[in-house]
Amino acid sequence: MDSFTTLDGLVAPLDRANVDTDAIIPKQFLKSIKRSGFGPNAFDEWRYLDHGEPGMDNSKRPLNPDFVLNQPRYQGASVLLARENFGCGSSREHAPWALLDYGFHAIIAPSFADIFFNNCFKNGILPIRLEASIVDKLFDEVAANEGYRLAVDLEKQTVTTPSGESFAFDVDAHRKYCLLNGFDDIGLTLQQVDKIKAFEGRHRIKQPWLFN
Repeated sequence: MDSFTTLDGLVAPLDRANVDTDAIIPKQFLKSIKRSGFGPNAFDEWRYLDHGEPGMDNSKRPLNPDFVLNQPRYQGASVLLARENFGCGSSREHAPWALLDYGFHAIIAPSFADIFFNNCFKNGILPIRLEASIVDKLFDEVAANEGYRLAVDLEKQTVTTPSGESFAFDVDAHRKYCLLNGFDDIGLTLQQVDKIKAFEGRHRIKQPWLFN
């Protein structure tokens, strides 16, 4: 997993509350357990005018011109601005996989569904909870300013606007440590690899019959 330290990213506004994981990545795309390749189908039912299925050539599918992520001004966005209860619904880890593969590295919203919130940290995405009034202000600024960017600093735990206004956010210390260092659960475990090998060595001596 890549580490997250700072991000200066173009912002895309998704002005919808209660966006569930089936909207983020529809169920028909859950047949693969690879973490890559889901980006072209992120928000598939809103993004395209036809019905999507695995294996389709997405470059040839008709785009929905009214969907925000299809607008030219938001191409290349790496910060997603959302409304309350983002990521609700099923617990599919494919949802943060799809968002990361699309190009989003940070998501800002007033609130998130708990399982989705946890899954973001485990997959290199920083979910940031800000007060609803601040999120409202950011939506207004994004709409009024094409090319609107936010600077996110995980170490300082701040989000800074182009005008220099800064907003602090809370993050669990352990999650912060893991994200700063690029540790998912496996990577975190591998930090103890010497202790694990020493334990296995002792185990082989004490109970050799288990290894025959």
